[in-house]
Amino acid sequence: MILEEYKDYLGFAVAGNFANHLGEAGEADEFSIIKTEKKDAPKGIFPFYIKNHESFLGTFPLCDDTILSHGKQNENLQVEAEVALICDFEYKDGKITDIIPKSFSAFNDCSIRVNDGKKLSTKKNWGERTKGMSQDIIKIDNFNEENSILAKYHIASFIKRDGIVYDYGTISAVKSYSYFFTQLKDWMIEKFNTQEDCGPLEELTPFLKNANKAKGMIIAAGATAYTEFGKHNFLQKGDEIFVYVYNAHVHSFQDIMNDMSGVDLFLGQCSKLHQIVK
Repeated sequence: MILEEYKDYLGFAVAGNFANHLGEAGEADEFSIIKTEKKDAPKGIFPFYIKNHESFLGTFPLCDDTILSHGKQNENLQVEAEVALICDFEYKDGKITDIIPKSFSAFNDCSIRVNDGKKLSTKKNWGERTKGMSQDIIKIDNFNEENSILAKYHIASFIKRDGIVYDYGTISAVKSYSYFFTQLKDWMIEKFNTQEDCGPLEELTPFLKNANKAKGMIIAAGATAYTEFGKHNFLQKGDEIFVYVYNAHVHSFQDIMNDMSGVDLFLGQCSKLHQIVK
């Protein structure tokens, strides 16, 4: 089922917010031109969906059960397991003045890995049903590192191929993002207002000119690092993708494995995304 209610949201994602991810994704060279104030800072923000945009970005890509290759399976499609922050925001005098994360979901920022020298956004939306977002939406109590429910959550991702389950991304605590909580929020507000066109990244202000018409913003916070299998195995038709964002204080890794195996259990504090590649 396509997540129709989010067609009126803007879609953006953070690049380089987990250590080693850009290198493993083959994008480190492209991003070498981007200089950051701090060594561990994310590289920037890119759009993946802008309603009514005249380019490919105007196509709504979110789906909770399918990834369509659209004939691009030879362009090295790869899962990117992330947390999606579903946010309200304030926009005044042509600038983002505040971002308010309200809920979160498991997200697959599925990407083309062929290095063609174009903008990163061109590898992120190649048609309908090319992104994944779970319909298990979990409310955020607050977005402060000290006491946010998100600090208890982990991200895990898997591929089931020919009946065998493989770890795809390394299991990562949400709080192990390079930037998260208040630090990420403040950084994003600054980037939305100041990011310039450079290398694989684009100036963001042109994508916000109709921001007052948007109901909110979906921000994919960044992809985890890959396992050895994930580094070297790109998506094939028939693959099953699983992304879990789960409360590791409540659910064990064995619970997650049992769920993938079809055991009937209730994952009450988990956002689960399950997609089939077609």
